[in-house]
Amino acid sequence: MVRPAPLPAPEMIGCTCKHLRMATRRLSQIYDRHLEPLGLTITQYSLLAQLGAFDGISIGALAEKLLMDPTTLTRNLRPLQRRGFVVTAADPRDKRSRCLHLTAKGRAARLDAQPVWARAQREIEQAFGRSDTAALHTTLRRLIERLSA
Repeated sequence: MVRPAPLPAPEMIGCTCKHLRMATRRLSQIYDRHLEPLGLTITQYSLLAQLGAFDGISIGALAEKLLMDPTTLTRNLRPLQRRGFVVTAADPRDKRSRCLHLTAKGRAARLDAQPVWARAQREIEQAFGRSDTAALHTTLRRLIERLSA
């Protein structure tokens, strides 16, 4: 029996997803380390920030904005709801739909976490460089746009 030639190692293939996931994990670790004293993760802080900007948004609309599955978003919202940072209420225009709102406690948590998030952001910018960070943001926005078309 003739054995097929071995496939190249995954690193040799240049899998874009693998590299993005590894970078995302490393970045998340930095943000999480900074936010840990506040009892938040970067995912939770991001949700608080989004809800601060889009108060009253539906779960479906927020999931769409974040390119997330609504079930995953709901699972990520639960710890924030248990802590009293986020509440859901019936949409006044459509009683079947639920809207998300930050509570006063949630707004305070977001404000407390904002300078901590900024320190993590500065750490990343110092490690990667301000212009490279800006270029990365531009490239990632363009990638998301092109892949969404």
